[in-house]
Amino acid sequence: MQTRFTPEQLQDRGIKRANDILRSCVHCGFCTATCPTYQLLGDELDSPRGRIYLIKDMLESGRAADEKTVKHIDRCLSCLSCMSTCPSGVHYMHLVDLAREHIEKTYKRPFFDRALRAVLAQILPYPMRFRAAILGAWAAKPFRFALPAKLRAMVDFAPRKLPGPSPADRPQTFAAQRPKIRRVALLSGCAQTALNTDINEATIRILTRHGVEVVIAKGMGCCGAVTHHMGKTAASHKSAAANIKAWTAADVDAVVINTSGCGTTVKDYGHMFAGTDLADDAAAIAAKACDVSEILGLIDLKGQAEMTVAYHAACSLQHGQQIKALPKDLLRKAGFTVLEPTDPHLCCGSAGTYNLMQPELAGQLGARKVATLESLTPDVIAAGNIGCMMQIGAGTALPVVHTVELLDWATGGPKPRALQA
Repeated sequence: MQTRFTPEQLQDRGIKRANDILRSCVHCGFCTATCPTYQLLGDELDSPRGRIYLIKDMLESGRAADEKTVKHIDRCLSCLSCMSTCPSGVHYMHLVDLAREHIEKTYKRPFFDRALRAVLAQILPYPMRFRAAILGAWAAKPFRFALPAKLRAMVDFAPRKLPGPSPADRPQTFAAQRPKIRRVALLSGCAQTALNTDINEATIRILTRHGVEVVIAKGMGCCGAVTHHMGKTAASHKSAAANIKAWTAADVDAVVINTSGCGTTVKDYGHMFAGTDLADDAAAIAAKACDVSEILGLIDLKGQAEMTVAYHAACSLQHGQQIKALPKDLLRKAGFTVLEPTDPHLCCGSAGTYNLMQPELAGQLGARKVATLESLTPDVIAAGNIGCMMQIGAGTALPVVHTVELLDWATGGPKPRALQA
């Protein structure tokens, strides 16, 4: 794609990166075949190629974002399926993140949208605030009929039950239960520590049982993904910087992440902090970051489970991190029969805060994903991302668990709570 940025514009690191990405696009349109919003809406501007044109025009002209551009960028899930499909290697993730940052700086949203985004940015990254918000959603349920669509989505998103805070999420070190083979930090997460404490507990059990010392580092918090994808760069970098400092001080061999949406962001810390004082430490942490399936792949797991699992491939895992076969291989090695839906590459509609800010489109995607998973008639649905688990779980009576919970159970841990009902 030909671009016309001025030499002055190209002095800006973000614009230079956008220019490099735009010039790699050859307009082929392969991305439209796997884009969830294009499949739903059939609008070229709701495809990666269409959004690339909108972003190019906005950034190249140096103008403030307009309503049309904002509408179509907001509809993007950042599922990154287009990056798996693109034969030219267009780094759409960095481009759309730059666009969102520009929108946040130059576009004044309607009051309700500004307020909603501000509330989400101040609640989701903080577990105790998130817990309080869920209690508020429970209180609002009798009045949901009178609420605007987006507030109804937030009320409906609230789980029916809320576990108490887990002692395992406090700063501490869990010793390996056999001769130590490595020392890792675990990202405990923000929303996950409020919604489902079983995931971190299962992760700690299976790792320590196989000789891995696990550190919950003091000062660690949200990975920054929630605010990063809203274009709130200062807030996201503040969260990320705290993690980089905490994990650097912990002196670990790896940073293990069991929420794939967070993993995609942490693995991008090197890019986020390039050219800053934290550049070297950020790049080192990004290089150490790994999904929990990656570290479990280095361990000789053995199990004899007998259960049919429908595996949902989270977009952030299969497209963002390009981890596709490993989780399924681990489940099969542990004895599970693993099935996949007919649309494994398509998003379930969770996508961070997408199901709260675009509830209609998210609902359509979620219903389609649930239908394809249920058609497999499994005993259980497994995924590697808490957002996907919540989105799918809201639409099915089948138990939905994290992949690591099944692997922990198959190798000596307790039966997942979701399977005990």
